[in-house]
Amino acid sequence: MAQKIAFQGELGAYGHQACLEARPDFTPLPCATFDDTLAAVRDGHADLGMIAIENSTYGRVADVHSLLPESGLHIVDETFVRVHVNLLGVPGATVADVKQAFGHVVILPQCAGFLREHDIKGIVSSDNARAAREVAEARDPSRAALASALAADIYDLDVLAAHIEDHDRNTTRFVVMSRDPDHTRRGDGVMVTSFVFRVRNIPAALYKAMGGFATNGVNMTKLESYMVGGTFLATQFYAEIEGHPEDPAVARALEELDYFTDHLRLIGVFPAAPRRFEVS
Repeated sequence: MAQKIAFQGELGAYGHQACLEARPDFTPLPCATFDDTLAAVRDGHADLGMIAIENSTYGRVADVHSLLPESGLHIVDETFVRVHVNLLGVPGATVADVKQAFGHVVILPQCAGFLREHDIKGIVSSDNARAAREVAEARDPSRAALASALAADIYDLDVLAAHIEDHDRNTTRFVVMSRDPDHTRRGDGVMVTSFVFRVRNIPAALYKAMGGFATNGVNMTKLESYMVGGTFLATQFYAEIEGHPEDPAVARALEELDYFTDHLRLIGVFPAAPRRFEVS
């Protein structure tokens, strides 16, 4: 039986594209929400989950950082998808016909310039591939979807305008989630360790906690904060560093971090994708 990889969205979503590119030997399993995607892996309906975590134009994907720590799953890989936004319409339609373009709240800002130039109103949809399916079902030339070329093929739509994203390096980063951690891989490339923590309620706790990474020469590539528990008093941090937890310098830095935190949880250890370091 083929292994399954869950993703948020319908067939034709960028998450679907990520699954095909990163795990072509897995069967993609569409899920309505990120919660459902994580639950599918946790409950054994899928072997892996593909989760969008941030976009180079839009920024981080809302709520994902708070979902991952509570999912009970582990990041075992990352992949980067070059997001080409296309204006998809019913066969025979033209850009001039389109009055409304439907897309996910994340994708609308990625092509705001094109929509403004052509006087097209962007309307939020829960999913880009769903928008494509609904445009195909409506058969209305005034309605279009902002989606992938894959969605155009699946729902028999025309690409009225290709690659309309405002930035020519528009990229979404996805992480691959598994029920089981995998700390065995080392290889010749850079390893990434991700974790969440909450600092103790003492003066300069965050400053002191970060000092361990500086003094041990560990490169921190990401540090983001978000509220937890519906209170302004509890702030949790999501961080990523270069290195493996068993590297002596990383082990020392994490030990120092643990001293200044009241909560520290490892989320993943995985090899850095080559596209992480691309400059063009």
